[in-house]
Amino acid sequence: MTTRSRITPLGPLTVRSAAATHVGRVRKLNEDSLLDRAEIGLWAVADGMGGHHRGEYASAAITQALEAMAAPDGAPALMAAVKSGLEAVNGQLRIQGQRSGGPVASTVVCLLLSGWNFACVWAGDSRLYLLRDGRIFRVSHDHSVVQELVDAGALDPDEMSSHPRSNEVTRAIGAVDDLALDMRQGRAQPGDLFLLCSDGLTRFVGDRELAALLAATDLAGAVDALVATALERGGSDNVTVVAVSCQATPGTDDVDTLVLKKRPTAIADESLP
Repeated sequence: MTTRSRITPLGPLTVRSAAATHVGRVRKLNEDSLLDRAEIGLWAVADGMGGHHRGEYASAAITQALEAMAAPDGAPALMAAVKSGLEAVNGQLRIQGQRSGGPVASTVVCLLLSGWNFACVWAGDSRLYLLRDGRIFRVSHDHSVVQELVDAGALDPDEMSSHPRSNEVTRAIGAVDDLALDMRQGRAQPGDLFLLCSDGLTRFVGDRELAALLAATDLAGAVDALVATALERGGSDNVTVVAVSCQATPGTDDVDTLVLKKRPTAIADESLP
């Protein structure tokens, strides 16, 4: 495993990013893929499913499509390009699944940054977290069977990772013809740290421990510590981690906005400070 880190000016903010992926201690194939396009304000984690190289193909198709996007002119164009790219991959994977006689699909979670605005776009149970002022917030909301049980009050959140249906997602790129993406948006602050990850991390490391490991060391060291912790506790799945921290760039103005401010997908005041 090689942890990649970089520092990138991005308009009014400067971002530090670090990323790593590991096959884990049990599986022979890494079906996770990651994307770090800090220069345009886009990061992603995809967790493939289907086995027999189908999951590897599916997650790679997502990150390759997002990597191939031309640099968009402004935040609305970035959002439109990401959604269009994911919809195109959905169609591609549906065709591939029909040809191969089995599902070819992948979860995905994307972080978009423009000015001091951020957005999360996702399908499945790969997650985006925000660490702010020592508190951790889960920005995405899992599309999974166990999350539905939690939402219905039928399962304790602490039992999600040990439940026998913990690996069943209810949405994914390539799963159905009509792709349903969820989106949340909010306002970033200096010092914010975002974490994108596959469930190979979160099934072994709880939210409070995520916050402690993220805050304890430098960004690349935090990524290494998160992966190492998942491996020490069994590493039965692929593990992928992308961390992004935000600081103000001196002498710049915030002039951009991501998506329509009045959309109901905006993060409510009670969700984030």
